[in-house]
Amino acid sequence: MEVLIQQLNQLKAYRKDREKLADRVLNNPDYFDCIFECCFNVDQDISYKAAWILEMVCLKNIKLLVPYLDRFLENIPKVFKHQAVRPLAKICEELVMGYYTNKEPSLQFVLSKKQLEKLTEICFDWLITEQKVAAKAYAMQCLFLLGKEIKWIYPELKIILEKDFQNQQPAFKARARHILKKL
Repeated sequence: MEVLIQQLNQLKAYRKDREKLADRVLNNPDYFDCIFECCFNVDQDISYKAAWILEMVCLKNIKLLVPYLDRFLENIPKVFKHQAVRPLAKICEELVMGYYTNKEPSLQFVLSKKQLEKLTEICFDWLITEQKVAAKAYAMQCLFLLGKEIKWIYPELKIILEKDFQNQQPAFKARARHILKKL
């Protein structure tokens, strides 16, 4: 595991380097726990780099996250570095898309009502706090899908998107406009 920590410390933002390390984790599932723990050790500088790798691993094999779901959802609110929030938001979007859109069998029975509620809370927090546009966009998409099952989400989401629309960046406006049309 020390080698993995060393690689995280030396990791640059280049996609090729991140993919190489993510593939290493995918080929050695024992490394997943180490990446997961590093990701949520938010006081360490490598936490956001671990989040980058966690995202890439989960995009290739979301099933690896399933045994960690409760810990994942409980730890997300502790993450404050923008470089880490974006990949975690993307993972949340992947979870929700897999659950609602792709009907991923491995997730269908895994996401409990409590977990869906926690995801809802996390996504609303990202929308109403100072976050980068990407995290907010992923949160909007998650909330739109979650709202298919949790009925109170759509009215709240609509209020937030309409209220924030004029003061946000073009990327936020584009995603919000897309979501608002569907509401």
